[in-house]
Amino acid sequence: MYQVCRVKGFQKQLIEDGVISSDRSRIIPLQGGVSSDIYLIEDGDKRFVVKRALEKLKVEADWYADTSRNKAESDFIDFVETLRPGVVPKISAKGDGYFAMEFLGDGFRNWKADLLAGNIDVRSAEQAGKVLADIHRQSAGRPDLAEQFEHMDSFWQLRLEPYLLVVAEKHSDLRFSIEKVAFGLKDERIALIHGDFSPKNIVISSDRWVLLDCEVACYGDPAFDVAFLINHLLLKALYHKKYYQELSVLVDEFWCSYKSNGFDLDLKVSRLLPMLLLGRVDGKSPVEYLVEESEKEFVRGFSTETILHPSKDLETLVRFWFKQLSEFQPQSEE
Repeated sequence: MYQVCRVKGFQKQLIEDGVISSDRSRIIPLQGGVSSDIYLIEDGDKRFVVKRALEKLKVEADWYADTSRNKAESDFIDFVETLRPGVVPKISAKGDGYFAMEFLGDGFRNWKADLLAGNIDVRSAEQAGKVLADIHRQSAGRPDLAEQFEHMDSFWQLRLEPYLLVVAEKHSDLRFSIEKVAFGLKDERIALIHGDFSPKNIVISSDRWVLLDCEVACYGDPAFDVAFLINHLLLKALYHKKYYQELSVLVDEFWCSYKSNGFDLDLKVSRLLPMLLLGRVDGKSPVEYLVEESEKEFVRGFSTETILHPSKDLETLVRFWFKQLSEFQPQSEE
């Protein structure tokens, strides 16, 4: 009942704002992330998507965030569109707490879904590295963007606190190291970052690669974006152990593509990556596809060792992950 009333109220707002023509327009809730309501709108012969940020996220834990991040997302899309037209969805309208954008439906595949299905596409990883490097490079040293995207409060609420500080509370032996990195990220102002650069936020068609869900965008440390993407690729390799060699190639392609065009982030990424791995097991938003306790213990063991005894560079860290993974034997729970 509450969901129906909420949709009806939002429909009225969209009519008043001139985004849809009448109450005969269909508003269809879409599945997706935990931090926003996302609707497919069918208004006559027009189909588009409307996204509205939520104050309380759709997770079990009490997790709240500033809804002004909706503007941060639309501003990020506007900026990236000037750099690489077509790499982000086209925005058609903006309103109080929401924006409307093109519907990327027929012909598009979600990169995360592809990976979970065992479809390994090296070109997607290479493109991810190029696009991310371009965003970082073109936005660095821009006081105007630093002021426009001063959204560190949202980044803290949605990334640093739930992924790092919550984990630090649970692992007292790692607390000092994790908190040092978290507060360092909070203080950095280097370039525009996406903040949720992961396969679930990338869709692909035969002729287009599109980046979505940039509501955590802020002016911060580019190392976070790089580590965040590699983190997801490593976890997919644990889930799909039989494809771990192919996924190791994906990591290499992404990192080589980024390094050729972006910043030298080797040391920073190698320090942050084990913490993010642990964050997707023991943080506020654990990945849904690692269900065996033995898989979670594998991540905990690897992360603990490499946080307490850091690798000299990212290549060494990633190589160690895949070596450990090659020897890992998952144990199904009774």
